Amino acid sequence: MADEPADRPDDDPVSEDLSDDLPADVRGYDKFSKIEGGTYDRANEFLRERTYITAREWALARLCADFRTETGVEMTKIGENLPHLVPFMTDTYSPQAVNQARASFEEKVRTAGATFLYGAMSDFFTAEELDDVMYESTEVAKFLLEVEGVDLTVEAELEAEERISEVMREVREHSVALRHDEVRCPECGHSFEADED
Repeated sequence: MADEPADRPDDDPVSEDLSDDLPADVRGYDKFSKIEGGTYDRANEFLRERTYITAREWALARLCADFRTETGVEMTKIGENLPHLVPFMTDTYSPQAVNQARASFEEKVRTAGATFLYGAMSDFFTAEELDDVMYESTEVAKFLLEVEGVDLTVEAELEAEERISEVMREVREHSVALRHDEVRCPECGHSFEADED
């Protein structure tokens, strides 16, 4: 499953013939069209520096969301058509490999979310520092969306940033109240005073 660049020139008649056999939704898929083939390592390096996810997990999670049907995700279609769906992925994947990448993405998002929320609620950051963290996170997220082909208007960006800031202010306020009132165990639900031994 190496993601090495493949030599498939655009004017190769074999490549064109193969594209005629592709399902219509695969032929029309263009979420990653802003990334040229053979840039897996660069995409992976960018993600590893700024997130917990890899380029493989990002691409496959996006595809799983986009190829979800009423009966589930079309893992086989995604895996068999991966090089046609994502320019920097040059190998096909088994349905199990697609599912594993999606599961890994989801697990990392949950872990990162818990880590971030604990940092936000624990009073380790001032309100200004938390704003900086949110700003940096939002910029990376917007960039990834733009790479996927989402066109974000300035108004939509500003509205999203304001909503995120508002939510984070509420998280901070509620966490202060939580830290100073009572503490509830997330496992058993037992409540006890914060200063209880």
